Amino acid sequence: MRQQVGRAPAASAMGAAGGTGTVLPGEAASVQGIADQRRKQMLTAALDVISERGFADTRIADIAERIGISPALIIYYFKTKDQLLTEAIGHYEDTWYAEGKRRMDALPTAAARIEEFVAMNLLPDSEPGLQGNWRLWLDFWVQAARNPGVAVLRQKSDQRWREVLVSLVSSGQAGGEFANIDPHPFSIVVSALLDGLTVQIALEDPVVDPVSAFELSMHYIAKQLGFAWAPSGRAHANGNRKDSTGS
Repeated sequence: MRQQVGRAPAASAMGAAGGTGTVLPGEAASVQGIADQRRKQMLTAALDVISERGFADTRIADIAERIGISPALIIYYFKTKDQLLTEAIGHYEDTWYAEGKRRMDALPTAAARIEEFVAMNLLPDSEPGLQGNWRLWLDFWVQAARNPGVAVLRQKSDQRWREVLVSLVSSGQAGGEFANIDPHPFSIVVSALLDGLTVQIALEDPVVDPVSAFELSMHYIAKQLGFAWAPSGRAHANGNRKDSTGS
């Protein structure tokens, strides 16, 4: 779903070539690098503003003002606000996925890896750039119900995380840690469970805080997979942090 940008705005390209209008190979790479950096800056700003104001109340001008650029430049890159939301979510998820893989790969057991997966979904994170933007996901799901392009990204996102769960369960079964259950329906149920609890957290339900959601999920998962699990201080330490939306 990521929009392909073949070149930077003409003014930038000409500037990189010394105003001649001809871009040499090395200069073209430099121009593309600047364009990619600028694009990432816009996506990050979009995530911040949409998280604060909500998608419906966010204007392209708000995002441009956040990083001190022209609204026309954002429109050049993304065409519409819907496209910007779609790519911003994709950018956030790719970052989250890469960090999740890094963390899980460093853990010694499948049980620890699946616990990390659940924690990253439900607990505020210690790294500010990865803190849970729960309200952002609410906007994303609402737009997915109305916008075919956003709906495709949501379907791909859900499938991606179900595949992660299947892989985690299969790894644990191969290592003798988990019971011999079918990981595919399990992944659907757990994904739906985590999504539902995320909604309750985002809406600040008085009986569903991040720590209780995390512990309920882990008790269910441990029971289904047949391994022992008990709450640790880690959940309560993370749960005492505020997420990036302030909830």
